[in-house]
Amino acid sequence: MPNKTEINREGDVNSSQQRKNWIKALDEKSIGVLKADEDVFIKQSMSTPCMNVIVDAEGCYITDMNGKKYLDFHGNSIHQVGYKNPYVMEAVKKQLDKLPFIPRRYTSDIVITAAKALIDKTISKDYKVLFTPSGSAAVGIALKMARKITGRHKVISMWESFHGAGLDSISVGGEAIFRQDMGPLMPGCIRAIPYNAYRNLMNSSCPQTVAKFSLDYIEYIIKNEGDIGAVILEPIRATDTHIPPTIYFQRLREICDQNGILLIFDEIPTALGRSGMFYVHPNFAVEPDMLVLGKGLGGAVIPQAAILIKSKYDNAQDISLGHYTHEKPAVGCAAICAVIQYIDEHKLLDHCKKQSEFVLQYSKKLYDQYDCIGDYRIAGLLISFELVKDRYSKEKHDELAEKVLYYCLEHGLSFKVSSGNCITWHPPLIVTTEQLSFAFHIFEEAIKHC
Repeated sequence: MPNKTEINREGDVNSSQQRKNWIKALDEKSIGVLKADEDVFIKQSMSTPCMNVIVDAEGCYITDMNGKKYLDFHGNSIHQVGYKNPYVMEAVKKQLDKLPFIPRRYTSDIVITAAKALIDKTISKDYKVLFTPSGSAAVGIALKMARKITGRHKVISMWESFHGAGLDSISVGGEAIFRQDMGPLMPGCIRAIPYNAYRNLMNSSCPQTVAKFSLDYIEYIIKNEGDIGAVILEPIRATDTHIPPTIYFQRLREICDQNGILLIFDEIPTALGRSGMFYVHPNFAVEPDMLVLGKGLGGAVIPQAAILIKSKYDNAQDISLGHYTHEKPAVGCAAICAVIQYIDEHKLLDHCKKQSEFVLQYSKKLYDQYDCIGDYRIAGLLISFELVKDRYSKEKHDELAEKVLYYCLEHGLSFKVSSGNCITWHPPLIVTTEQLSFAFHIFEEAIKHC
């Protein structure tokens, strides 16, 4: 088991000296609120204690108690259409007045409309939907459905993956910080080495070669382990933006089909346009058997998640899969419909692709200029910069990443640090070129300063 320092490097470290220095520099009133928060909330890594107090969130910005605005490229991956989006806010308010809750065993037009809207965005339009209150819960449903459909009880997942914080989802998750001290987890979970880890181990820049070795290992597991019912993975890893080539997913789809294994894609933080397409998997010209969604579905207002399952697998009528109190969430579905409508009417997918080109050009310029940027990985507006001590050895520079984070926060830019040394940006789809230019300027100044 890695030590706690190593585990903490999987995300922002909220117990570091940098965090303590940041909090000390806040005004007395803000420090008082942070202390009150710490008195009533359970502490947990990467979360509580908090770093600041905010009083507003609108568009691409959050605002703290002193009126300071931060361009927010973190947003917990929920703000694809921006904070306080007018479509979402109006839809939620109207639904609250009309029908705020649907008891189990009943339905309404709004939930059917939302489910159809999600299905219509798939390639085949051949799915059925179940709503859940969280992405982690949706992952749990996917794992249950895989067992029910195949009669098999083992699942292959990836090291370094994240699928939620429930006991079942951390069983298939690959981040140690969620499994530390938890003891025995769900049996039948077998972790494979992900594409990005193979790339690093092989020190290869050939995507086809890396994909072959990675998938050969998965086939080896299937052949020697037996009883594999599903493979679950993030098609694009959100936290540090790893993007396997199309050939990887096309062969993975073939492997699953040849062995009667279900393919589950977790697109909870990456769907709804951030990759440049509404869902991530069409970028690779494949469809999963199950698709797990969450985060941005609720438009940065309502906690909402869902699972889409191929229609032919709708055969669990004799068991209760979720049986959630909010199984037909009226307000959440109003938010879903508003999010999709806003993305379509404002052509945000085209806007995302256009802004992505700008990000690619600016990122290449910084990469060519600064040796501490060991790599940059971009898919739409899923963006990561890997900071290193030496570009040749690619030794991680965790200390620099943390210093860059706090310099940027001081100058009005918020984002996530992942894997210790990755600067990760998830800007809203509504982000402007001017806002991206501001972010790049602050980022470059941080590199120079730190």
